Amino acid sequence: MSVSATQEVLLGLDIGSTATKVVAADRHGTVLHLVERENGMRTTEPGEAVQDAEAVREAALAALAECADRVRRSGCSVRALSFSTAMHSLVGLDERGVPVTPAFHLSDSRCAEVARKLRGDRQGAAALHRATGTPVHPQSVMVKLAWLGEQRPELASGVVRWCALKDVVFTALTGEFVTDQSLASGSGLQRMSTLDWDEEALAVAGVSRDRLPTVRAPTDTLPLTPEAARRTGLPAGLPVVLGAGDGPLGNLGVGAVSTGVAGLSLGTSGALRVMREQPGVDERCRTFCYYLAEGLWVSGGAVSNGAVVGQWAAETFGVELGELMDEALRVPTGARGLVALPYLMGERAPWWEPGLTGSLVGLRRVHGRAEITRALVEGVAQQLALVRDAVVDTGAEVRAVRATGGGFRSRVWAEVIAAALGKELELAENSGGSALGAVFLGWRALGELESLEETVDLVHPSRTVPADPEAVRLLREQRGGIERLHEAVRDLVPGAE
Repeated sequence: MSVSATQEVLLGLDIGSTATKVVAADRHGTVLHLVERENGMRTTEPGEAVQDAEAVREAALAALAECADRVRRSGCSVRALSFSTAMHSLVGLDERGVPVTPAFHLSDSRCAEVARKLRGDRQGAAALHRATGTPVHPQSVMVKLAWLGEQRPELASGVVRWCALKDVVFTALTGEFVTDQSLASGSGLQRMSTLDWDEEALAVAGVSRDRLPTVRAPTDTLPLTPEAARRTGLPAGLPVVLGAGDGPLGNLGVGAVSTGVAGLSLGTSGALRVMREQPGVDERCRTFCYYLAEGLWVSGGAVSNGAVVGQWAAETFGVELGELMDEALRVPTGARGLVALPYLMGERAPWWEPGLTGSLVGLRRVHGRAEITRALVEGVAQQLALVRDAVVDTGAEVRAVRATGGGFRSRVWAEVIAAALGKELELAENSGGSALGAVFLGWRALGELESLEETVDLVHPSRTVPADPEAVRLLREQRGGIERLHEAVRDLVPGAE
């Protein structure tokens, strides 16, 4: 479709972990322009993962300005701007709204000991998880606030208000200190039943609601200020849609919004989420539950180890990644008896144990780099299947899977994950992901879409990958022992939980 075929576009601003992206797309989801700016990360202290909030804000404004200029030059006009953002970030502001702390990223693990202490009260941790939909884990904003108050008060010196990284950018565009219900739902501070701040979680975090943003619906809009208009080249008064978290919007961006359709992403890490109309987590608290908008929730889990395990193997064996993945593809299902717990970076769902370490079980002299890599890939696929099983235990159905992500450039990933899930993968490789989800949410906010479910017909898979029946059987039989193996290895490694 040519740029001239449409006159109006909507901008989707996606503030991701490593980059900020702006896409310009029409009502049908056709992406006409894409601009990207890198977001730096500081990791100098052990466990540290922080970003410069003001630098991210400036990068977002610059990306908006460039994309707005491209839209003008193409003869189109911008109808509105909508947000997507990485979840679980935290920034402290002074009385003027100026950041006085770095932006703590979800992967900042310095609060792991506080999380471990909170999880030591199993009933209390489970109650918080069931109320908020967010696991008691170092990624949680609630846990980070508790850690800052208990152990690192010097980092919070001068903080008057707390917010997410996205809220800093939104305030710069609209002048309003607000956040959206979707982003708040991943903080561990918002109660699922009310979509408002939860008093018990606030008490654990050591923060009062007057120090947090006002919570509003993801489809609410506020006007672009004259100053932001000058900085970006967009018209003053342009509707700015609050938007939502990148996880729920990822489902929207691949058309996985029908009940029973899972959205699966595979990059450095991975995630599987299923749309549902009622909030809730499974009885064993293995899943999260985050809000999208208009009564839609996503239930699922993120795994810390995705395609990164293949990258690690390639670096370790000193071989090109593509060559190694091709070798792994030729190894039969089951990796000739080798089983991997692929916890190179700890693990989130379904265990939520950041201290886990990886293991190879069944290693023999006949195994080489191809078998080890195959076992790691199968290990990741099995984790995603365990997440799916936990979602099913909540009463949700998984009848189809829409998948996207850079990991699927390697054929072995698609085939093994399809087999582990026992479902054909519908690969939406040309989707705009979370940024496109933000665009769809924006069009819905403007009333141009009758419902969010309408996006199912706007995003079409580029190809499908079938699940080989014999591979499905073998991996299903193996999966029954994965949890027992995980527990046995965890007990051997001090500090794993």
